Amino acid sequence: MYKVLTLNKISKIGLSRLNDNYTVADDMQEPDAILLRSFKMHDMELPASLKAVARCGAGVNNIPLDKCADKGIVVFNTPGANANAVKELVLTGLLITSRNIMGSYKWAQALEGEDGIAAKVEKGKSSFAGPEIKGKTLGVIGLGAIGVLVANSAVALGMKVIGYDPYFSVKSALALDSSVEVTPSLDDIYAAADYITVHVPATDETKNMINAESLAKCRDGVRILNFARNELVDASAVKKALADGKVSYYATDFPNEETVGVEGIITLPHLGASTPEAEDNCAAMAADEMMEYLEKGNIVNSVNYPSISAPRPAGTQRICVLSTAEAMDAIKSAIKGAEQFASKTRGSYGYTIADVKSADASVVDGINGVLGVRVIE
Repeated sequence: MYKVLTLNKISKIGLSRLNDNYTVADDMQEPDAILLRSFKMHDMELPASLKAVARCGAGVNNIPLDKCADKGIVVFNTPGANANAVKELVLTGLLITSRNIMGSYKWAQALEGEDGIAAKVEKGKSSFAGPEIKGKTLGVIGLGAIGVLVANSAVALGMKVIGYDPYFSVKSALALDSSVEVTPSLDDIYAAADYITVHVPATDETKNMINAESLAKCRDGVRILNFARNELVDASAVKKALADGKVSYYATDFPNEETVGVEGIITLPHLGASTPEAEDNCAAMAADEMMEYLEKGNIVNSVNYPSISAPRPAGTQRICVLSTAEAMDAIKSAIKGAEQFASKTRGSYGYTIADVKSADASVVDGINGVLGVRVIE
């Protein structure tokens, strides 16, 4: 029986994927796995029993990845499961930053109780005129699951689209509309785009990537959309650019003390994945990944260990070894008579699965760098 701790409210659709081998609670002691959404785990004491953490969503900056890896805890995310929900909100952002919908709505509501509203509307509506997005250029920074959907939708709406992604995958390339221009230089996007949307993870490399220097390279009146992560945009630089006229609008899904109430900044309360469909998709995918690892030893969509997935030959037991990359050769030498053997590294960490007739986890005892070992019978 596997014990699962939930740190956030998890969709019933996701929890229903778990079979009778699982018990789930929000106060579970000595859990084998954790399911969560946005709960911040950095200050949490990780139970010695913990084997897996599954995040119902793509971003994992709320999880201590290296700390988990060092303890032999595999962390999963759900790339693409909420992509359509975020895409739809980004398209909304394109429109509300073009047509001043937020400002015009507030103005119209303020007419409540006045006489001659219809006439006042006809007289005042010119103050809220804004450009169409058709024929304009959209720069998409990050061509993963969400970025590709945004780019393709923008093409369908008649926009010219330029994309940038130094880690552009074959899968994304096959899904991307052929009319999208993919550039190897961010400067090409800054120079050409009327709108810029960012869809990259929050890392040391991407922190404040939209800053004073990058904004200076942009066209006057550019509109910036950030529905990815708050850390990607330097709010102070954007506010100065708004005051200078370099930026027309900044739409963000991550309000904070610097952005709320600022003229020209549209703040939404982190609505990107807040659809019932996205929450169901993410929870179901996270539950499936967690079960696949706990029951079969297969790793799919991990963010701190390599992905390895293989069917187990009949009549065998599976040895699963989490380790440092340096320990891989010693582990391979220690496991004898495997009918199937697979190993892979990701950065400083490695994962090995070996299918043998009779498994003995003690064969890797004493190998420096072994972080966790299990036998699945």
